[in-house]
Amino acid sequence: MTDGFTILDRLIKATNFRHQVISSNIANVDTPGYKAKDVKFDQILGSEMNLTVTNQRHLGGGESGTSSEITTEDAQSWVDKNTVELDMEVSKMTENAMLYQAGVSLLATKISMFKKALGG
Repeated sequence: MTDGFTILDRLIKATNFRHQVISSNIANVDTPGYKAKDVKFDQILGSEMNLTVTNQRHLGGGESGTSSEITTEDAQSWVDKNTVELDMEVSKMTENAMLYQAGVSLLATKISMFKKALGG
């Protein structure tokens, strides 16, 4: 019951964290030598996103990291050694915003279902 809330909570927090990192990249688009950064969701969400293998014939859920480190993006740098590409950052921001909205919508639906189940 609470696993769903935990996963959605971590997803929403992860998208907020990634939003901050992407915003920092955009703010430093003209900073010489700045290296673009990103956050990988599998590192933030950790084991919540992996499936449990309950039968030996099941496919494995894969390995997961539990670190929430920021990674530096490998990209072609400009003349000033800055690796921020504004178009890519805006695209990441849009994708991240959509994921955040989906998480919030799922959480609202889950809360609504619990309210109905409790008769309220």
